[in-house]
Amino acid sequence: MTIRILIVDDHAVVRSGIRLLLAAEDDLEPVGEAGTAREAIFEARSLKPDVVLMDVVMPDANGLDAIPQLLHEHPDVKVLMLSMQDDPQYVRQAFAAGASGYVLKEAADTELVDAVRAVAHGDVYVRPAAARVLAKNLTKKDAAANERDRFEKLTQRERDVLRFVAQGYSAPEIGEKMFISPKTVDTYKQRIQEKLGLAHRSDYVQLALKLGILSET
Repeated sequence: MTIRILIVDDHAVVRSGIRLLLAAEDDLEPVGEAGTAREAIFEARSLKPDVVLMDVVMPDANGLDAIPQLLHEHPDVKVLMLSMQDDPQYVRQAFAAGASGYVLKEAADTELVDAVRAVAHGDVYVRPAAARVLAKNLTKKDAAANERDRFEKLTQRERDVLRFVAQGYSAPEIGEKMFISPKTVDTYKQRIQEKLGLAHRSDYVQLALKLGILSET
């Protein structure tokens, strides 16, 4: 099977080099080029590529922003990001948008051919270092989601007490802010402990930091 590839990059020299690299392989066929995200979407309509090799940073739009429309119009196409950006944020955003792979331009001469073949056959391609970043991020994301789920079990009043405790307010101060008695504040704190296991202010602070609610007013 010959893999048809659309090359998208705003630098003509880069596109030319990639085309030569891919064309040297018997099973790879560069069928077209585009210099912008808009052109990429237009060219994909007529060329029907198997793989769109997409740069991240381009003049008219972020290459990541073009992925959803490409996949909407061509559900079977595979998008492989080729970028100068060795930033975990870009890697995460690329896969979240629907990309099937992410390759750095500096490694294109050694990784690109294998990456194109991998995504064309339905696999996900990401270099080992980036894979570690993604795995670490997914673990953090899952942990944050679990904490958020725990927080959502609280009533609104209990959430307010949790945040105020984390911010360092005493029971009388919290009672004044919420127009309740200090004893009622202690009752809410008891409920929070029963639901979430938070016993000390440091526990409150750690959870509030994870949820990003410590600075809320």
